Amino acid sequence: MELRDEDYRIFSGNGSLQLAADVAEALGSSLSESTVTKWSNDEIRVRLHENVRGKDVYIFQSFGREVSDRLMELWLMIDAAKRASAGRITACIPWFPYSKQERKFRGREPISARLVADLTVRAGAERILTMDLHEGAIQGFFDVPVDHLPALPVFAKALTQEGMGGDDTVVVAPDEGAVERASDYARLLSCQIAVIFKHHPEHDLESVETVETVGNLKGKRALLVDDFILGGGTLLNAANEVMAAGAVEVNACVTHAILCGDAPQRIAESAIARLYVTDSIPPREDCPDKLKVCTIAPLLANTLQRIHENRSVGQMIDAELRAAEELRSGGSQSE
Repeated sequence: MELRDEDYRIFSGNGSLQLAADVAEALGSSLSESTVTKWSNDEIRVRLHENVRGKDVYIFQSFGREVSDRLMELWLMIDAAKRASAGRITACIPWFPYSKQERKFRGREPISARLVADLTVRAGAERILTMDLHEGAIQGFFDVPVDHLPALPVFAKALTQEGMGGDDTVVVAPDEGAVERASDYARLLSCQIAVIFKHHPEHDLESVETVETVGNLKGKRALLVDDFILGGGTLLNAANEVMAAGAVEVNACVTHAILCGDAPQRIAESAIARLYVTDSIPPREDCPDKLKVCTIAPLLANTLQRIHENRSVGQMIDAELRAAEELRSGGSQSE
């Protein structure tokens, strides 16, 4: 696929340079030049080095680490493009930051995800491109169009090549919030679903305790699915639970691999045989060999082309999911 370079520009903050470059390459182009650094007093410094007047501008940013700096980079790059008379500005944010704080859980807490959405639009973003939001309702925080992509088509090829699916596989939701996502995977892979119910102790909100596991896992290959992994508590606890419930193998599919602290080491030492992730967040250098990165660059490139040409993104997603189903059906027949 190719777009005319004179019609658009692709920039990136420091959080997603490789992904943005891969998307540009898939479109037969290259990443537009910019300066995104800091002044001596630690303030963010931004300058776009290419003409954006009247052009479609796509600004990529990821938020694996140094989230506050990355947000300021994004907002200042958007503002720079707006003040340089860009035709339309799309913020490309595969992993939306602060999405765990999408509502008030207790009194006197902020709704942080809403504030981030408001500030991104206030900076000048006229469209948002994101993937596998922690809560789909976050789309409603924006007063501009939001293209919300699923990672399922991206994972489909790898899962099919690994022989996932059918009667010997069970897709497992590691908590109640992942049930809808697990159901989508189960439909694609033609297999059953199980759910692990958990809760967070009041004294330690980042720890996890299992309440109950529902579903038949005995003698099955378990596939855990979730939208993100931080420290790994939820996923690794779920892996232990499914093995204790009689599963013969446990793998996992997680869209956004944030991997805080010692998460890579914990994954390496865990019961998980293979962890599939995307490159929505640049993978850490110390990631274990069992982690397999599936790139989202082609999907994002197709989406940017559709946005640029004012064509339906929803139709493209439907086509991607149909292709994933056909890939699975073809693999099943050959087996």
